[in-house]
Amino acid sequence: MQNELTVILADGDFPREEQPLAVLRNAARIVCCDGSAASLAGFGLEPTVVIGDLDSLPSEFKTRFADRLIHVREQETNDLTKAFTYCREQGWDNIAILGATGKREDHTLGNLSLLADYSELVPSLKFITNYGVFFVAQKSGDFPAIPGQQISIIALQTGTPVTSSGLKYPMDKLVLKRWWQATLNEALSDQFHLEFPEGTQLLIFQEHIKE
Repeated sequence: MQNELTVILADGDFPREEQPLAVLRNAARIVCCDGSAASLAGFGLEPTVVIGDLDSLPSEFKTRFADRLIHVREQETNDLTKAFTYCREQGWDNIAILGATGKREDHTLGNLSLLADYSELVPSLKFITNYGVFFVAQKSGDFPAIPGQQISIIALQTGTPVTSSGLKYPMDKLVLKRWWQATLNEALSDQFHLEFPEGTQLLIFQEHIKE
């Protein structure tokens, strides 16, 4: 079904905490970026599709998963974008991305930048890491939270004024010029509210809360 969860598994840090692992186990389908298919197989699951330039997939897995390989040779986009584009072409818009952070900091920063682009097409899109969840807010509004949960807010357009309520350290038209300025805040209740100009984006990180 089109609304079933699709997980895109990038080749960064493989999930090890229960929250991302639960998402991985409950996915209707798993689209692997190149070498991540080997990590998934090592975990005991198999990919639905393996996509990319296939330069980091060991030959044994190229043979094992030969019936589900999609070799995209162009080098203008990375494997994560190739996987995201493929999912969109299939009409799979309920997407969570795992493994997009870790290993190399430059890849992490690049992928977070791509999240902003992808979210314009799939607003509900999330990066789920071992530590929490990244998503992009496209407009002002209320956002669900857990009391005591750490919240970090990063303006993707320099100079964005942000007003908040429901956070331990409130902002009143605070102009965010650097990524660090609104990090490590804390939710006071089951939601918080953000106001920011139309046409700008906020990258939001919410930590996992263990039950």
